Amino acid sequence: MLDFVRIRQLLAEHGAALDHPVPGFRLGEVDLDFSRPHLVGVINLSTDSWYRESVCRTPAAAIDRGRRLLADGATFVDIGAESTLPDARVRTPEEQTDMLVPVVESLARAGGVVSVESYHPEVLEQCARAGARVFNLTGMRDADAVFEVAARYDAGVILCYIQGSTVRDVTDFELRDDMVAELLEYFRELLEKASRRGVTKCFVDPGLGFYYRNLQDSALRVRYQLETFINAFRMRELGKPVFNVLPHAPEAFGAEHRRAAEPFFAVLAAMGGTQVIRTHEVDRVQAVLKALQMHRP
Repeated sequence: MLDFVRIRQLLAEHGAALDHPVPGFRLGEVDLDFSRPHLVGVINLSTDSWYRESVCRTPAAAIDRGRRLLADGATFVDIGAESTLPDARVRTPEEQTDMLVPVVESLARAGGVVSVESYHPEVLEQCARAGARVFNLTGMRDADAVFEVAARYDAGVILCYIQGSTVRDVTDFELRDDMVAELLEYFRELLEKASRRGVTKCFVDPGLGFYYRNLQDSALRVRYQLETFINAFRMRELGKPVFNVLPHAPEAFGAEHRRAAEPFFAVLAAMGGTQVIRTHEVDRVQAVLKALQMHRP
């Protein structure tokens, strides 16, 4: 049971991490201050994605959704052309580029900060030319090449924790006794590598949105997600914003309440210290965050 007894234990052991600052930075024309959570809305150009509310079958539909997400309170939108589901169709870099660029161009012209999800450097470079200001890097296989592109375009990079070379290569997830210690070691190495190549605008993503075979058990998966959210504050010592993906947890919430999952997890993400929250349900999660902000000590 997650309660104040568990929270008291966490703070007793790791509360000093709360004193570490997380400096803001500028993306395009937007200055990000990480003293409050920011929302990232989702646009799926792949029809394989099962969260149907975020699937857009045409560029026009994607552009319309992107504008609505920004109007609903998203700081930026994250667009992907290949689903992370294990049985989703693998799209070539050329296919991804053709799908992504028209949407990126339009939303960037409209003044939105656009993030593109891919593990192909050539896709990310074409999207940067079209106006993307964030790379959601879902695989470290070609990280060096991506960092070089990001440095040229002054782009931010979302670094994902992944046990595999890309999101399409994951199999079983190896759980450690203290996953935050594992995450800290992993990200320190990646952040140092990025910095050597001139990339400092980084987010750290614990990788909750990936589908490992042995995390299909709902109890194990949800327990790991809960622990990751309430431990997010420990990653402040990296000096970079934590970027967390809100899970769907259909096994826990059932089909009839599936859209309640992300707002529920948003409470834990915000209280645990996540600075950037990726969600399919921007309007609902925005309402939840506004309710939390009404508290005054």
